[in-house]
Amino acid sequence: MMKTEPARAASALPTDLQSPRAKLVYLYLTTNGDATVSEMGDSLGMKKLSLYSILKTLRQEGMVDCDGDTYALN
Repeated sequence: MMKTEPARAASALPTDLQSPRAKLVYLYLTTNGDATVSEMGDSLGMKKLSLYSILKTLRQEGMVDCDGDTYALN
């Protein structure tokens, strides 16, 4: 049986991610590569303030890196 893209992306989730919103942001970056907070907010329907908080946590955990305004997975 063939695996689909979402199944591969879901299996790539780190086990220590507990927040559904953090998982959503992580999956977004997994499937889209790098992105700005504005791009993520528009695509995910999330407020920038929430995204900044999530991205800060993901950066502290070493899962995400920031280059200027652009975020990407490590």
